[in-house]
This record gives sequence, C-alpha cells and structure tokens, in this order.
Amino acid sequence: MFTLTNDANLPKHELYKQLNQQLSALLQDERDLICNAAQFSAFIMQALPDLNWAGFYFARGEELVLGPYVGKVACTRIPFTRGVCGAAARTLTTQRVDDVHAVPDHIACDAASNAELVIPVIVEGQLKAVFDIDSPKVDRFDSTDQAGIEQLVRTFADACEWQWSI
Repeated sequence: MFTLTNDANLPKHELYKQLNQQLSALLQDERDLICNAAQFSAFIMQALPDLNWAGFYFARGEELVLGPYVGKVACTRIPFTRGVCGAAARTLTTQRVDDVHAVPDHIACDAASNAELVIPVIVEGQLKAVFDIDSPKVDRFDSTDQAGIEQLVRTFADACEWQWSI
C-alpha cells in the first residue's frame, strides 16, 4: 500500500523533490497509461492544497479529449483554439494563469475555479496530452509550483507506455 508523506515544514522546492521521489515509487511497477494517469491525478489532489480539479486531456487531432481526473464533472472536448488547455496544446508551453476570469476564451467547467496551471505532455517530440490543475484560489500557482509540477509530469510521462493509442 502506498502512503503519501508530506512535510509541510520543507521549503516548497524541496517539497516538490520529495513528491517526485514518492511519485516515482508509486508508478515504479506500472506502465499502463490509463492506470498511471488516474493515480497521478489522485496523487496531485492528495499532495497539494487548494485544488479543486486535477487531470488529463489527451490530444486527438486538433482537440483534447477528457481523460482520468479527480474533481467535478468536466468538459469532454476542448479544441486547441480555445481556453487555457487549448493554448497549452497549441503552443506546447505551460500555461500558468493567476485569474482565469481575465482570460477572454477561458472555458469554465467549474465556476469555482479561479487559477489554472496546464502542462503539455510531450513524448518523443509529440503532444500526447495536457495535465490540467485548477484552484479556487486566485494566484494559487507560482514559478516554484510550475517547475515542480512540470518535473512531476515528466516523471509521469517517463513511467508510461505511450506506444498504443487510447
């Protein structure tokens, strides 16, 4: 059985190092993409405070299709041309938004979400998915969160078998 340990007294960058070690251990003996995506989403929700949604959208053509997540019912398809997730997919860059209500084409799946962090999952030069985290707290994510969660996403991606399609 896996037990998440979280030392609240650590500096944030050290906390992310600790979380990355724990994530590596959690995913160590599993290569299945869906299983690991579900575990990763739950891991993030359990490990980090002030979140109300964490999960994946998988790239399919020019849109994103909902994958494993933890949170309220979500949008099922997002075109690359819309929203924060679409911008991450379109530009292949992390999108960190302090206040989603200031984004003109933000797609509000949960009205309680105020901040968002979306990280593209790129494997062998190809977009495979985006990992999306929402918070009810404005300004929830800073550069340390971004760097830490980007590393966690790389650990997740490296732990998965990506050779088959969903």
